[in-house]
Amino acid sequence: MQDTTLKIKIPKEVLEAIRKLEKKNFQAYIVGGCVRDALRGVKPQDWDIATDATPEEVAKIFPKHFIENKFGTVTILTASKDPTLREIEVTTFRIEEKYTDRRHPDKVRWAKTIEEDLARRDFTINAMAIKIKNEKLKIKNLELIDPFNGQEDLKNRVIRAVGNPNERFEEDALRLMRAVRFATTLEFKIEENTFEAIKKNAHLLEFISKERIRDEFLKIIMSKNAAKGIDLLRETGLLKYVVPELLEGYKVSQNKHHIYDVWEHSLRSLDFAAKKGFNKYVRLAALFHDIGKPRTKRGEGPDATFYGHEVVGAKMTAQILNRLRFSRKDIEKVVKLVRYHLFYYNVGEVTESSVRRLLRKVGKENIEELVQLRMADRIGSGCKKALPYRLRHFLYVVEKVSQDPIDTRMLKINGHRIMSILKIEPGPKIGQILDILLSEVLDEPDKNNERYLEEKVKELGKLSDEELKEKAKKAREKINQIVEKRDQMTKQKYWVS
Repeated sequence: MQDTTLKIKIPKEVLEAIRKLEKKNFQAYIVGGCVRDALRGVKPQDWDIATDATPEEVAKIFPKHFIENKFGTVTILTASKDPTLREIEVTTFRIEEKYTDRRHPDKVRWAKTIEEDLARRDFTINAMAIKIKNEKLKIKNLELIDPFNGQEDLKNRVIRAVGNPNERFEEDALRLMRAVRFATTLEFKIEENTFEAIKKNAHLLEFISKERIRDEFLKIIMSKNAAKGIDLLRETGLLKYVVPELLEGYKVSQNKHHIYDVWEHSLRSLDFAAKKGFNKYVRLAALFHDIGKPRTKRGEGPDATFYGHEVVGAKMTAQILNRLRFSRKDIEKVVKLVRYHLFYYNVGEVTESSVRRLLRKVGKENIEELVQLRMADRIGSGCKKALPYRLRHFLYVVEKVSQDPIDTRMLKINGHRIMSILKIEPGPKIGQILDILLSEVLDEPDKNNERYLEEKVKELGKLSDEELKEKAKKAREKINQIVEKRDQMTKQKYWVS
């Protein structure tokens, strides 16, 4: 137990919950991850309280609550404007017995002291509690309960299991993934004995549901240190039980177009995607985009080939994400990025119709992410520029072919209606009138309504052929200028000429 003056601001909602528990003569402590984060100077994303009150007693004190599990946790509801404080978990001190399924205790007994409760927790940095010492609940007078030297490990940036690490991981095998996740997200090191225990008990991950593994895996992927996290999964032996397919690329050399092996290239691609803050789809695709290479490799040395690796990789990615219980939307999007990450584009060589075909296959909504993946792929290959001229030109063409065409199809009237109004046969006069109408509508979009256009057609129908032809010529010149101006603006957007 350690007395200290802690410079931590405890939210009023948490203080009020503690006050109500203590008023009924119960013990109440702030515990867990919120203590860890508060000591690091980081705003906690949730707040937990531990108490010697039973769940039934807690429920009586806080009428607005709900209970979702059988392990003594009551979630109390507040009226806070802060989303992180609308729900506060209050859990009874507990001792957990034998974990047959390697995840949940077979039996929970209520404990009498906070020290007993902290002893069941996973890592020392999560096994600290804060006690409000004075009755007025002032911020400056707090007591830190730290029986396992978590504050010291926090200071030294160390992930250390509470007590015997083998016992902690045998109790709950998800802690194996959590150790790597904390090391990754907090940028800490895993203490040696804890690290060795992870390696020894890695196989226990098979007892954990794929959904829980997916959640921890995704938290690692979404960290700015995602690549280091994935490599740490390999070093600890956990990757074998999460995505063993990735290990197939470890130390698999490539060809003259790559300076890194498949594994390092994938990690470097992921690292760029993470550092750039790209979304989960791009990060997952960056990690998996070359996962099919080891199975398609033919030959060795600078002329080795990997024909069709994007197709094989897309199928493997689908299997992996299905196995990890990702949503259908997530799977379809990531698989599509992996499948088409090798799209070909050369300025002046690939036509607009080819770009349209790619758009139909990939979906315009996925193009930005596909280019981000290509950027990550390039940096992961050792290229200096993530977005070279040719990729910028590709984006320009994509936007160009995706824009609504500036032509007479925009009008709320067509040639057949003009012929009906003027009672004339098909001929150049129809196109001339449509050009004049389009020119006006581009200036004043409100004029694009049937009533105005029909009246304008009647008016234009009274002009001589020469007058109409001259008017149409000026209208077409104006339309062409607008089209050219829009194209120039699009080129400027992507710095292309």
